[in-house]
Amino acid sequence: MPSLSLNSKKFIEYQAVNDISGPLLLVEGVEDVKYAELVEIILPDGETRHGQVLQVEGDRALIQVFEGTTGIDTPKTKVRFLARGIELPLSTDMLGRVFDGLGRPIDGGPEIIAEERRDINGAPINPFSRDYPNEFIQTGISAIDGLNTLVRGQKLPIFSGSGLPHNKLAAQIARQARVLGEKEEFAVVFGAMGITFEEAEFFINDFKKTGALQRTVLFLNLADDPAIERIATPRVVLTTAEYLAFTKDYHVLVILTDMTNYCEALREISAARKEVPGRRGYPGYLYTDLATIYERAGRIKGKKGSITLIPILTMPEDDKTHPIPDLTGYITEGQIILSRALHRKKIYPPIDVLPSLSRLKDKGIGEGKTREDHSDVFNQLFAAYARGKEAQELAVILGEAALSEMDKLYYRFADIFEERYVGQGEYEDRSIFQTLDLGWELLSMFPRAELKRIRDEYLDKYLPKFKKEES
Repeated sequence: MPSLSLNSKKFIEYQAVNDISGPLLLVEGVEDVKYAELVEIILPDGETRHGQVLQVEGDRALIQVFEGTTGIDTPKTKVRFLARGIELPLSTDMLGRVFDGLGRPIDGGPEIIAEERRDINGAPINPFSRDYPNEFIQTGISAIDGLNTLVRGQKLPIFSGSGLPHNKLAAQIARQARVLGEKEEFAVVFGAMGITFEEAEFFINDFKKTGALQRTVLFLNLADDPAIERIATPRVVLTTAEYLAFTKDYHVLVILTDMTNYCEALREISAARKEVPGRRGYPGYLYTDLATIYERAGRIKGKKGSITLIPILTMPEDDKTHPIPDLTGYITEGQIILSRALHRKKIYPPIDVLPSLSRLKDKGIGEGKTREDHSDVFNQLFAAYARGKEAQELAVILGEAALSEMDKLYYRFADIFEERYVGQGEYEDRSIFQTLDLGWELLSMFPRAELKRIRDEYLDKYLPKFKKEES
């Protein structure tokens, strides 16, 4: 267990385990113990378990045991306080490797020879030191690149629901994401929390098969792993990302799935500590806790590297007002929402364009970043699709015969847009130029007079090419 091993510091040993409650262990008579400090629990038979201090009150320390408390004999158990928190060995050799939720290798490879070690409880980026995100990241997915553009240094969550293909989408983004530019070092740090063994195998096999693993650091916390490990996983992920971005000058994309499992673990530990619950039983500090994770992403003035964050969460009962998506939306810069209705139509990825939003998209598009016509094409596609959905709703009430000819055209456009623009193959990687050209191709079905959101100079430059191809 490299990330939990003893260091050269002196440790204090106690034999005063007073009480056990679920995964928690209470030790009395302690001195100079700190919150989040690591401990070793030595059982009478010589077995060693590991834990972390959750709470300190006077001379009493409450410890969460990673491996669980089953079989612990209270009077004969010894507890060692290691005078440090969880530290992660860091090196660029981590790229291409698979670790558990605490950073221990699980791919059969050698231990990481650390260039440096860091406590995983890093600090959020100081707002004064932040540099404004303004550079485009290409995911190869048209509904994101064209309409809800991801910008380098942004925090853009994906709101999903149970049974929707967010894991496939996460793997696709991890495979395809890149920064447009020469000689730019790019890496993906992927953290999965509370996933099943089957899901873990999917991520490992998919990344190996496509070669994406070579530029990826993969952290996997399984559903049967301890809740306290699940709490540590996103912090391990972001500590790795900070090292690669701000020490090694990489542009890092961090993907965290599933933040709902993380919040459930937080609620479980909060209940075990008998804290007063907040909304729906989650701790009252849920907002603050999520912010300490999300705000570690971004760009720092004077640093070449950057951390772009895509947290993925499943909304319980598809409820956007649930505390987890609600609080996440306050902290991050937009959201990508997956639609169950599109999923039923077998459209992948089922991204619901209308309620989705990237608040920084205007900063990462345009001439020199994507293409000069990007903003206008985006606005026109969005407006046309919105009107098409309105026409479809009207047809349900009044019948399609009640629609005007132009409304019928928008009606057809909405269907074609969902099938061809939103929908694409799981392994289909579209460049931003292919996405923009596809947008022009779909808009060419309208008379020029309907394309009111695109400047005349762009209509003159791009529309004739696609009108000719259509004819």
